[in-house]
Amino acid sequence: IFCTFTNDRGEREEIIVMGNIGTTEIILIALVVLVFFGSKKIPELAQGLGKGIREFRKATREIQTDDEDSRKIEKPADEKKG
Repeated sequence: IFCTFTNDRGEREEIIVMGNIGTTEIILIALVVLVFFGSKKIPELAQGLGKGIREFRKATREIQTDDEDSRKIEKPADEKKG
């Protein structure tokens, strides 16, 4: 579905607007996945996906704590200068 609008400069632009995914579409996608991978492979795929998400969250938390730690270390050094 295309949506046409005029931007701030008066130019016409078109964008593609995706609709909401409904229950029927979700069921259809689940059936296609079931047919392609089979019922025995799906738990393994879900387990791998879960591990990947856990690793991503862990890495994100580590980066945030490293960033916070570096800010705490830098702050006293800045106060000594002033």
